[in-house]
Amino acid sequence: MQDTPTQPLSDLSTVRRPLAQANGLPNAHYTDARLFAEEGAALLCRQWAGLAVAADVPQPGDALPLSFLGMPLLLLRDRQGRVRVFQNICRHRGMILVSEPRRIEGAIRCPYHSWCYGTDGRLVSTPHVGGPGQNTHEDIDKSTLGLVEVRSHIWRDVVWINVSGDAPAFEEAQADLIGRWADFDRPLFHGGAESRFELTVAANWKLAVENYCESYHLPWVHPGLNSYSRLEDHYHIEVAGRYSGQGTRVYRQLTGAEGAQFPDFAALPAKWDTAAEYASVFPNVLLGVHRDHAFAIVLRPEALDRTVEQVHLYYAAPETDAELRARNAALWKTVFEEDIFVVEGMQRGRHAPGFDGGRFSPAMDGPTHLFHDWVAMQMEAYRALDRAAE
Repeated sequence: MQDTPTQPLSDLSTVRRPLAQANGLPNAHYTDARLFAEEGAALLCRQWAGLAVAADVPQPGDALPLSFLGMPLLLLRDRQGRVRVFQNICRHRGMILVSEPRRIEGAIRCPYHSWCYGTDGRLVSTPHVGGPGQNTHEDIDKSTLGLVEVRSHIWRDVVWINVSGDAPAFEEAQADLIGRWADFDRPLFHGGAESRFELTVAANWKLAVENYCESYHLPWVHPGLNSYSRLEDHYHIEVAGRYSGQGTRVYRQLTGAEGAQFPDFAALPAKWDTAAEYASVFPNVLLGVHRDHAFAIVLRPEALDRTVEQVHLYYAAPETDAELRARNAALWKTVFEEDIFVVEGMQRGRHAPGFDGGRFSPAMDGPTHLFHDWVAMQMEAYRALDRAAE
């Protein structure tokens, strides 16, 4: 049977049930290319999704070409120091403007016909557009032909984008988490080259979110971490429609030679002396906060069954012990690598005919169910808009 405009690609009714009766998302949401495209529009383009981090373009003029769901984008820090996101194409013939990361010293010049743009996106020159030696034409209004800017916002150094342009303001959309972590509203300093790494996972991006939401798997997947921050030390973080995750009441600071430790973020309440929290911010950003460092993981969906995890570590001071930073990055890399086999194993499992999405532990899987429910809610809303437009 062929799909019709009124026939959804999947039935999400059982996903929207209360936790104790709900099933997880159907297999097709991890294995069907049509649903991958539909989710791209509904979950990643209509929401505030993570693209990169501002530390990727540290100096004015720094430019980084990126692909987001196949869209060519340009992350750019303009001359005034503002981080912006543009479509990485010339307004003349759609040529890619910047192919490699680089510093823009003058203007952004199209390699095809040399149309040039400022770092603020303005079209500043159009050589020979009116004929040889004529750099203007009455029908070419440069003021209307600047680079197409993608709506963006910076929070916790993550560059969040709203491709559709019609999501609520970021401060409104994530007001709850911003308030929850107001204690950490302090300057963040990226740890540098040894504090960033990428992991490639042969799985759908949603499985990485689902795994991060919960602490249920700690005893078996992270025995080292569980040896001091035990399953029973953890609690759920559950905010329907926004984010979910886990917290721990036991956090042990890393200690280096002669007792060296990272400096704490300033003026933190005492509750953070031994606590830490980890939130999956829907759709695709994973955040962690501790008294002395933080991290951000931006999930880049490269294909239906391929995800790149971009991991960045941050500190409370611009200068910290390099050896300690390297050790911290290595520890977190080990933890995140331990998750890969289960995320990839679930992806392979989604090819099992008849699997109904699975059931949730009413006691342990609340944060993961909230993500599934959010996906289903956003998909239903998107499909309703499609039906209304018919």
